[in-house]
Formats: sequence, structure tokens, C-alpha cells
Amino acid sequence: MTASPLTLSAQGFPLHAQERNRGGAPALLFLHGFLDHCHSFDWVCEALPAGWRTVALDFRGHGRSAQLPPGAGYHLADHLLDVEGALESLGLPAVHLVGHSLGGTVSLLYAAARPQRVLSLTAIESLGPSGGEPEQAVARLQRLGEALSKRWRRRVYPSVEAVAARIRESNSSLPERAALHLALHGTRPVEGGFEFTFDPTLRRPSGIALDEPQLLAVLSAVRCPVQIIHGDAGYSFDDAQMRERLSRLTSPPLISLPGGHYVHLERPTEVAGHLARFISRVDSGAAAP
Repeated sequence: MTASPLTLSAQGFPLHAQERNRGGAPALLFLHGFLDHCHSFDWVCEALPAGWRTVALDFRGHGRSAQLPPGAGYHLADHLLDVEGALESLGLPAVHLVGHSLGGTVSLLYAAARPQRVLSLTAIESLGPSGGEPEQAVARLQRLGEALSKRWRRRVYPSVEAVAARIRESNSSLPERAALHLALHGTRPVEGGFEFTFDPTLRRPSGIALDEPQLLAVLSAVRCPVQIIHGDAGYSFDDAQMRERLSRLTSPPLISLPGGHYVHLERPTEVAGHLARFISRVDSGAAAP
């Protein structure tokens, strides 16, 4: 399926997306990870059934979406506006959400806030943010305070291959081909080389985060069927904290595949297969939340 770029609107804020098979069904909305972009889902979308409609979104400040003006800041809850705006722009009353890392967190928050608009949710390497206990609130604010005067600059790399190598420094299990794919679609040429397209201000600490009791309350409000996909070398879901989070989601299927944090780029065909089976069961009424 050939992807078509389109511009969506979050209350007037321009958002970039890639769409395949407009008019098809079911409709899936893909939400990428922190500092990533919509093309991280290209290979998964291409492996899904040909008749399915897929839309992969760039969050604000990421990929080819618009960036905030100097002096403004990005907040986790703003991405709920991105999802709502995408659905409104697309004319979709409800959708199957698929989110990786940050995108998985946003999917969970949106499903709690707008349960009538989420048919199912697949979180890849994600089970909510790590806000910690309430006692850590002051430390989070202090980290923000220390960063307030910092100027966030873009680093220039000599080649796209150098960008791919930088991506692999933090994700050693990511194949070179996948890192190059992220780099090709996540950079732009500038004088002296290439720079990432994301807004460097995104790196500023937020200062405010959901603590663990708040997050558990949010997870308890998710009503749609959920599945979790993770890499066996990625995030661990075996500790007491993660088991408690899973229990608030009525213990959804936990699918482990060989790979790391970018398991959807390492195993796109397998991830697509799990998506297809899960969503088909949901649409047939066989999957219960």
C-alpha cells in the first residue's frame, strides 16, 4: 500500500500524517514514540491486510508536524489534543489505537479520557509514564528549574548514516536497516550535514507528571480491549509495579517477541500479525475488555 501524506488540524495546529487506503476498514491510528516520527510504523502498516485503513501521526514538535514558537513548552496532555484533532480531521468517530512507547502512554490516557472513541488499544513497549511516587514531585520540579535557562540547540551530523549510528547508540538491538529508516525520515539537510526534524525543546523536563497512584486510577478507567506487545530485550513487565498496572487493565494479553524497544521495527510482520488477529477479534465481538 502506498502511503499518502496529509495535513491534519488540532484546533488549528498543523499535524503531519501518513495515510494508507483511505476509505478502508477497520481504521487504525498509529502513535509514535518520544522524538520519533510516523514512519517508524511504515513496515508494520505495509504488513497489515490490504483493505485496512491506517493513519500514522506525527505528534506536535515531532517529524513533519508544526513546532511551537520559542518560549513555549510541550506537555504530555497536549498530545491528547493531537489525537482528538486527528480523529476530527479524518471524520472518524472511533478508531483502533496503536502506540509505541510515548505513543502507548498517550493511547492509554486518551482511552481513559475519551472511551467512546477508542475501539481497541495496542501498546508497544509501553504501560504508562514513570512518574514515581508523590514524594518525587519536588525533585521533578527542581530538574525543570535547573533546565529553564538552558538553550536547546540542534546538533548537525555529517551524514544520514551518522544519524543512524547515533540512534543505535541508545538502541543496540536495532538493526542498521531500521536505524537508517528512522534517520532517513527523521532528518533534514542543513548547512554542514543533517539535523533531526524534532524540536530540541522537547528534551526539556516537564516538571509535572502523573505519580503512580494517579496513573493506576487512569489505567482503571480504560474500558476498551487492550493488548501489550514488548521485546524480550526491551522493557520488563515482571516487577510488582508493572504487575499492578496490568491488573488495572484487567490483565491484558502480554505478548513477548524477540527484540528490543523498537520491536515493531525489528519484527514488523509478527507485530502486524498480532494486530490483525487482535483487531479482527475485537471487531467480531470476540474480545472483551
